[in-house]
Amino acid sequence: MITATDLELRAGSRILLSDATLRVQAGDRIGLVGRNGAGKTTTLRVLAGEGEPYSGDLRRSGELGYLPQDPREGDLSVTAKDRVLSARGLDELLREMEKAQTAMAEHADEKVRDAAVRKYGRLEERFSSLGGYAAESEAARICSNLGLADRVLAQPLRTLSGGQRRRVELARILFAASEAGAGGGAGTILLLDEPTNHLDADSITWLRGFLRGHSGGLIVISHDVELLADVVNKVWFLDAMRGEVDIYNMGWQRYLDARAADEKRRRRERANAEKKASVLMDQANKMRAKATKAVAAQNMIKRAEKLVSGLDEVRQADRVAKIRFPEPAPCGKTPLMAEGLSKSYGSLEIFSGVDLAIDKGSRVVILGLNGAGKTTLLRLLGGMEKPDSGAVVAGHGLRLGYYAQEHETLDHSASVWTNIRHAAPDTQEQQLRSLLGTFLFTGEQLDQPAGTLSGGEKTRLALAGLVSSAANVLLLDEPTNNLDPASREQVLDALRRYTGAVVLVTHDPGAVEALEPERVILLPDGTEDHWSAEYLELVQLA
Repeated sequence: MITATDLELRAGSRILLSDATLRVQAGDRIGLVGRNGAGKTTTLRVLAGEGEPYSGDLRRSGELGYLPQDPREGDLSVTAKDRVLSARGLDELLREMEKAQTAMAEHADEKVRDAAVRKYGRLEERFSSLGGYAAESEAARICSNLGLADRVLAQPLRTLSGGQRRRVELARILFAASEAGAGGGAGTILLLDEPTNHLDADSITWLRGFLRGHSGGLIVISHDVELLADVVNKVWFLDAMRGEVDIYNMGWQRYLDARAADEKRRRRERANAEKKASVLMDQANKMRAKATKAVAAQNMIKRAEKLVSGLDEVRQADRVAKIRFPEPAPCGKTPLMAEGLSKSYGSLEIFSGVDLAIDKGSRVVILGLNGAGKTTLLRLLGGMEKPDSGAVVAGHGLRLGYYAQEHETLDHSASVWTNIRHAAPDTQEQQLRSLLGTFLFTGEQLDQPAGTLSGGEKTRLALAGLVSSAANVLLLDEPTNNLDPASREQVLDALRRYTGAVVLVTHDPGAVEALEPERVILLPDGTEDHWSAEYLELVQLA
């Protein structure tokens, strides 16, 4: 259980949440919602114990499973399978059991062999108490449902893409919370920040079912409205304007109806009160001219002010970043080419022999199953990694703009201002400040470290870096992840308007439709084809 009393959260001097009392217990499935930058990610981090509140009392009991938006920690030399099994300590036990088996088979000395047998027995007993081979099978089932193939599970984490590592972390958390095996984690409270990022349609459907059946507590941040509608039974709305949280003890659709009715009531009450106050003010202004009625006029003014001041604030429309991709710099007919690209991690071949030519103003979508190398290909094209063979050839006038799904282009230890200055070193300071303002970064937030921003804010900052360039080829890797619906529409509109070349990786069919692609590259084979509507249904599956 989690209980927070008089909780106050801040980002610099900006108050995100004030005097909040929050409670999570078994059976609660809470949707944590609010616009980008309202403090959802910060709230979840503090509730998970990964950050400290500005003030207030916070108490936790029982097991927690926390999935951040951007997991970057842990030993990257371990295999994906061992990382998942480590949630119940099974990885270390299996390694020790293998050592004991080897000792039993290799040692001729009877005493040494007998000691190994006894040790193996103790380890196996402990292994069984944690669910044993049934638990190992459960871990494999969870991984499979999240799109993690056996070959991926055998790889060290350092060889996986950001999306694959995130799915491994999600699998680890769900394995710890699953009810299979002795001592299952049915009472675990799950804190999940955008858990559907990097999942295909089948995996998202499976995840909804898992979360719906989870008997422990749950807080989920998600822009997947179908997941919210299917899973949550309570909603916490973070109001960035008031620094408060509104708690609705109801499911998603009833919450939407209640908020709409509440906003309609507030607007109606305010309109009526402002109308009455206007009449009183007009009357007071007429009476003030006469000295004998000055006191009565002043009382009328006070009554008018009281009528309006006692009302609930009408929720203002959320500000939305104005996103426009850059006017592309002049370039030749084919600004970017790739010849015979191949990439392997150890003995695992990702793809080989990939050729492509990105012509001026062309639109290309890269499709492939999770792990087929879509992000890897973009990283090679963007110069973030080197191919094992083949070459990326820059054409005349090439200016690349690269948006990374894991925000690797940002310096997480540097401030918002330092990041944008690095992206556009030759741009005038006032022009950059104005640009950041259109992306909703102002005042003290310019000094905030990028690593402390929410996922949506990091996305806006990375996109601002693109806009500050004069790129004529954009490499976009899941550019609509982490965005609220209004911000997502801005990105889609920017895609429609941009006149340069775009190479896009996405699970978002709306992004593909906005791009209106001409060609598709199918990985891992590197096959190129003309785009047709038949490929659209593969976007979510891939």
